[in-house]
Amino acid sequence: MSFSAVIFDFFGTLTPSTPSGIWDEHAARSAAPLGIPVEQWRRALDESFPERAVGAMGDLPRTIRTLARRCGVDPGDEALAAATAARLACQRELFVFRDDALETLERLRRDGLRIGVLSDCTIELAETLPTLPLAPLVDAVVLSCQEGRRKPDPELFRQVARELDTPTGDCLYVGDGGGDELSGATAQGMTAVMLRAGDWAINDAHAREDSWPGPFFSTLSHVVAAAGDPALITA
Repeated sequence: MSFSAVIFDFFGTLTPSTPSGIWDEHAARSAAPLGIPVEQWRRALDESFPERAVGAMGDLPRTIRTLARRCGVDPGDEALAAATAARLACQRELFVFRDDALETLERLRRDGLRIGVLSDCTIELAETLPTLPLAPLVDAVVLSCQEGRRKPDPELFRQVARELDTPTGDCLYVGDGGGDELSGATAQGMTAVMLRAGDWAINDAHAREDSWPGPFFSTLSHVVAAAGDPALITA
């Protein structure tokens, strides 16, 4: 029996992994207009991720202002606008897909499978995703910042399955393991596979399941055959 739907994580799965150095460089670009030391700003961003990932800090300008104040700076309108623009530009640089990502989605659609995206993310992705080239290729998108909950919250997996009109047991879930997503998907009856691509080790991920004992693929292209024949998925 083949799957009816495939659900993908976004960062580090559909997109390449992001090493720590890139986050440092991006932090420097948004810290500069605020006059905040890069290390302090990077720490504020990292520590606030749990809040930002569930949409608790509001839109991006409000988020930047709140974080700046936590760093002891009350930015003026011009500095806030510049920092917000820098942050958004940096995040959009991360919304670049793996070489085989879009082709994989297109092949899955041609094979009649429904496609979902489930991501722990902040407001920048929510604002930008409708303009990305994957938008017309997916049937359901569930983002933590819009739902007010993060992986491995069971409701996120159930929700994306509902939006795909597919029982969880008929879903294949593919992710790099961030946010305990593979265990979370498995607990809801999905078949979970880790994407362990060549850049997997450099990814600066949150609470990743590095010791995942289940099956893994080295490329997204492997998903196409496995979606049609679950027997190809072996630990």
